[in-house]
Amino acid sequence: MTDSAKANDLLAQLPKGKGPAPVHLWNPDFCGDIDMRIARDGTWFYQGTPIGRKPMVKLFSNIIRRDGDEYFLVTPVEKVGIRVDDAPFVAVTLEVEGQGDSQVLRFTTNVDEQIDADIEHPLRVVIDPVTQEPSPYLRVRTNLEALVHRNVFYQLVELAVSRPINGKNWLGVWSGGEFFRIGLEP
Repeated sequence: MTDSAKANDLLAQLPKGKGPAPVHLWNPDFCGDIDMRIARDGTWFYQGTPIGRKPMVKLFSNIIRRDGDEYFLVTPVEKVGIRVDDAPFVAVTLEVEGQGDSQVLRFTTNVDEQIDADIEHPLRVVIDPVTQEPSPYLRVRTNLEALVHRNVFYQLVELAVSRPINGKNWLGVWSGGEFFRIGLEP
């Protein structure tokens, strides 16, 4: 089957509902890899060409699953491998409700999914060991994360407060009753 036929077959199998499909419940046979890639900036590519139709990207984003370090598009009867450069989503906007430890941070992804940072959707920051550049992530759903866009990360830094943890002062943000560390206080 060609990549185009596989992609069309996947589209035909998508459930007609709102929100992500229950891909964690499906265990179809692996049908091979297709030439689909998600770039670090959240752009989806098919056969080297950006997918310009946002509704199509949103459909595919509802059936993505990560098993170990590999990403797949999954339907009840088919599972195909795709490449993801960093994270499958990008958190592109931030809304803040409340303040202090009762604050809620609501992120919107590049596929219009809204997620409140909380214990089930934690924020984490990875520091590149060579460049020391931070890469912040938000868990979107089971085993899937959004890279937090640089502008949104700057907003988080502006909201950061200091909190002592294990004898060190950490900068971080509150959301959903949880304190998420951004980095050590200088």
